[in-house]
Amino acid sequence: MPKDLTTLDIIALCWFIGIWGLFTIAQDHLLNSRAFVNRHLVNIRVEWMEQMLGRDNRIMDAQLVGHTMNSCSFFASTTALVLAGLVGSFGAIERAHELVGNLSFTAQVSRAFFETKLLLLVAIFTFAFFKFTWALRQYNYCCALLGSAPMPPVAEPLKRELAASMAEAITLAVRALNGGLRAYYFALAALAWMVGPWAFMGASGFVLLVLVRRQGFSRTEKVIRAHAETMRRHRTDAAGKGE
Repeated sequence: MPKDLTTLDIIALCWFIGIWGLFTIAQDHLLNSRAFVNRHLVNIRVEWMEQMLGRDNRIMDAQLVGHTMNSCSFFASTTALVLAGLVGSFGAIERAHELVGNLSFTAQVSRAFFETKLLLLVAIFTFAFFKFTWALRQYNYCCALLGSAPMPPVAEPLKRELAASMAEAITLAVRALNGGLRAYYFALAALAWMVGPWAFMGASGFVLLVLVRRQGFSRTEKVIRAHAETMRRHRTDAAGKGE
């Protein structure tokens, strides 16, 4: 452990890990409220898959999945380049330590502590790389599921069952992609540790507020929620007329 690692730095690091971990658990596993984008999109994907099973031409559906796969590939490649740059910086660690230490707004720390901060960034982007590549693999699995889907007409019970399983597979892939993107946000917060522990904690809290607002209180959330509610109302009306 670096000798100049203070109790406040340890608290800031625990605060950072705690915020990231708790938000991820809440977002991916606990929150089923209508007030969050991810929850709306789960229902929308089920509707998408049901509509896909009723179409003869599924080129559009393949293109939509392929577009997201391209995004996964782009971020995985970008993350690999970021990692290469971070690892390469250890080859010139003396110069990097001197440059960062000479900035007026950064904390003066030992070389060992500086290396620890860089290692945190390496760990975050390594995590992001694994998330993006796992998302890409899951999208490949989704392609197999979509390709095996029967052509119409499909019996209603079978359609609902297949749509639910395919939508769940896509949701799991999206969840991995979101985990990688979330790592980029928190990497920016970790960068604030160069300034000091208070800046580190403040940046972590700011990132949390940004993510919560975008997921639950943004204009995009309102639009997606309205769309999901319209689909649900239409389905309810159609079921009532069918009866």
